[in-house]
Amino acid sequence: MEGNLRWMTVTAFAPVTWGASYYVTRHLLPADSPLWGSALRALPAGLLLLLVARRLPRGAWWWRALVLGTLNMGAFFVLVYVAAQLLPTSVAATVMATSPLVMMLIAWALLAQRPTLPAVAGGVLGLVGVAAMVLTGAGALDARGLAASVTAMLMSSVGYVLAQRWHDDDVDVVSSTAWQLVAGGLMLLVAALVAEGAPPRLDASAWGGLAFLSLAATALAYLAWFGGLRHLPAGTVGLVGLLNPVTGLALGLLVGGEHLSLQQALGVVVVLVGVTLGHPALARRARPATPADQPTPPAQARVPAA
Repeated sequence: MEGNLRWMTVTAFAPVTWGASYYVTRHLLPADSPLWGSALRALPAGLLLLLVARRLPRGAWWWRALVLGTLNMGAFFVLVYVAAQLLPTSVAATVMATSPLVMMLIAWALLAQRPTLPAVAGGVLGLVGVAAMVLTGAGALDARGLAASVTAMLMSSVGYVLAQRWHDDDVDVVSSTAWQLVAGGLMLLVAALVAEGAPPRLDASAWGGLAFLSLAATALAYLAWFGGLRHLPAGTVGLVGLLNPVTGLALGLLVGGEHLSLQQALGVVVVLVGVTLGHPALARRARPATPADQPTPPAQARVPAA
């Protein structure tokens, strides 16, 4: 139980920094260069991790890195940027909040991880809580923005579950994360050169924002996220991702001078309850014990891969 709690805490670093990335992107980066902004976020992070890992893909990992890099970073970064430009942040956040439930269904289909009642209840509560936090009665919505947001949510959900399915004890998290980021970053670099031309001129604040996005919200965040996917059920990791909009709201209060309404406060509480319901310990209590749930005898215990 303590190990699961530790990994939930580590995994939470990812959505917290991703929640902060919305503010950084909107206020510090150029609005008309989504491809360059995404490429400069992904590629440096991937190259840095590749220097740390000092390992190139082998065999199936060449094409796996390309697939996962597209789903989790490359196209995903651009689609999220487009959605942020065309939709109110509240609507985009609510669409992404459906990801835990989608991840549970995909993990059920691909990994035979049948969702437990507490996990499903946590996903529903999380969606309700996010809606209470961010929905403000927006009028007509841009269909292109909705399509981009839904596509980004579906792509990342599939990508995260595939990353768990393709878990390989011979490939460490640093290496697999580096390969995905480099693959996604190279695709973004080519697309940026073709579609946007020369890279934009950036001032000191923009470079600072990119440093945060690349190092904290990408390199470290994806290490934490994929590490969580190796040690926790996909649905649980998805529920932890609900901390993303909570962070966005907190930044609005602390930095943007916004005020927290009673409805928003209740939404935060509901989200936190939903994340708590996804704890693996509650999931185990909600189903009958099986031989697989019994403790492993000490003589046969496996040492977790580093």
